[in-house]
Amino acid sequence: EMCIRDRDMALDYDILVIGGGHAGCEAASAAARMGSRTLLLTMDMTKLANMSCNPAVGGVAKGQIVREIDALGGRTARITDRTTLQFRMLNRSKGAAMWSPRAQCDKGRFSAEWRHELENTQNLYIWQDTAAELLFDTAGERPRVTGVRTYMGVEFTARAVILTAGTFLDGMMYCGEAHAPGGRAGDPASTGITASLAAMGFETGRMKTGTPARLDARTIDFEALEPQYGDENPSKFSFSTDTQSVKHQSPCFLVYTSPEVHATLRTGFDRSPLFNGTIHGIGPRYCPSIEDKLRTFADKEQHQLFLEPEGDNTNEYYLNGFSSSLPWEVQWEALHKIAGFEDLHIFRPGYAIEYDYFPPTQLHHSLETKLVRSLYFAGQVNGTTGYEEAAAQGLMAGINAHRALAGKEPVVLKRDEAYIGVLIDDLVTKGVDEPYRMFTSRAEYRILLRQDNADIRLTPLGYEIGLISRKRYDHFVKKNSLVESLVEFARRQSIKAAEINDYLKSVNSEPLTQGRKLYDILMRNNVTFESLSETLPKLRKFISDNNISAEAIEEAEIQIKYKGYIEREKFIAEKLHRLENIRIPEDFDFHSMNSLTIEARQKLTRIRPATIGQASRIPGVSPADVNVLLVKFGR
Repeated sequence: EMCIRDRDMALDYDILVIGGGHAGCEAASAAARMGSRTLLLTMDMTKLANMSCNPAVGGVAKGQIVREIDALGGRTARITDRTTLQFRMLNRSKGAAMWSPRAQCDKGRFSAEWRHELENTQNLYIWQDTAAELLFDTAGERPRVTGVRTYMGVEFTARAVILTAGTFLDGMMYCGEAHAPGGRAGDPASTGITASLAAMGFETGRMKTGTPARLDARTIDFEALEPQYGDENPSKFSFSTDTQSVKHQSPCFLVYTSPEVHATLRTGFDRSPLFNGTIHGIGPRYCPSIEDKLRTFADKEQHQLFLEPEGDNTNEYYLNGFSSSLPWEVQWEALHKIAGFEDLHIFRPGYAIEYDYFPPTQLHHSLETKLVRSLYFAGQVNGTTGYEEAAAQGLMAGINAHRALAGKEPVVLKRDEAYIGVLIDDLVTKGVDEPYRMFTSRAEYRILLRQDNADIRLTPLGYEIGLISRKRYDHFVKKNSLVESLVEFARRQSIKAAEINDYLKSVNSEPLTQGRKLYDILMRNNVTFESLSETLPKLRKFISDNNISAEAIEEAEIQIKYKGYIEREKFIAEKLHRLENIRIPEDFDFHSMNSLTIEARQKLTRIRPATIGQASRIPGVSPADVNVLLVKFGR
């Protein structure tokens, strides 16, 4: 009897996470570190947070998301820093709102570091098995999830379940006319979960993604390729002092297709599952297959590709930009016609994968489902694409599942607080009609949501909810005070024309006719703290005496240069917050409001927005409809 009781206790958890990808790892890590007894159910412990596609983290807008995950206390940035092969800050030539960090990673070490992290997290347990069926209690007014049954027949019970199954739900892989069930090459698909959710009334759909061939470095003529190096002084992702920037960087290489390559690829179009109706799922618009590119940009004679190393100790290379589901022999022949690939051997051809997802308008902003209590969805099951988007959702689902069990309000980030807030609001308010990828253009407040200030925006919240340590918080407070002190020094410090005019001429800036404050001079183009400190001994002394880091100097400079833009965006955001504060009752009957358009009534009933702000962002709800809602619920 004692043994049975112990066993039952071992099979019961506060939070159960299904899937060990980027979303699942962040969800399980956050929930456990916040204090919930957590089980991570994964099909393969050797592939936790596996980089199924390109071996990189970050990029345009995605890099901002990773820094936000780190500021909240997530783990992706730290693990990226520990496994970086090359670091680049993209868009440096543009304004600071566009700067986006990106790191090539050692794919094998990235997964191994995540495994080490999770195996050494208190309250976190791992079980290697496949979820076959979700279990529900349907007795109440709204059903509640109670656990999961696995392929091995084990039943785990839990007070909350987070589904992060990625591309595995009824996954089907395609390469030309060949197809086979699978979640990715070498891994089986997962069946049963979609059926158990459809039976509960969930709407489901199909999406498609693809991946390129993997190449053997021993058979590539690198002399014929154009190298692409990392930053001369590389930065890093995590704001924590626990990680270092990369010391020895590996190059990537630029590769180009040609009309001859294109002609070869076209010979397989009639056997492409994308073009002959075999695949019905919609693919990612901004990461198209090579055959999609040839059809959409028919007049282009060449496409740029990126050859990226998969690790320090492997000959495997990833050909970014050459995703394909064409027959393997067509891929083989076309690749051999690329300069430098004449003697190429490939480890495996590219393929497409079609999988189930659940339209995310079925979720609250907390990522809990509207239909079933205590059930959360995160990652590609919500129709997104990308490791970073998945990890962000996983982190928020883990935080909110734990807080719900503790009787606390969910953490919902606003659109002017984080790209993560934009991501989740877009998903639950607008839904998706193709795999969703984050871009800076999706954020209306991107001057506020920069990668450099993610810690200022979100570290206090991460500390408050229990994911940021006291040591890390104290480091943040100190850095922030140094930024403020440097800005204040620039405001106070007067500079004479004689001190600086030679410098201003050297950076093509108009000389001074009279003394000015250092702050005003810094607002000019081409003027930087770094170059000014070489000219002005008092500035150099202030930075040295206060031991101000390069990161703090850059933050102070951005705050000074973009002050006008930042203040304008804050003003607009504060005006719109008024709409976010006007709540709509959860069970309100929109069909009773004849002054709303029929489309608005239908969309509002389907999405069930929590506030007028959210209602205003639903496609099909016009400004006139918003005014009607303001008369009803506003002041």
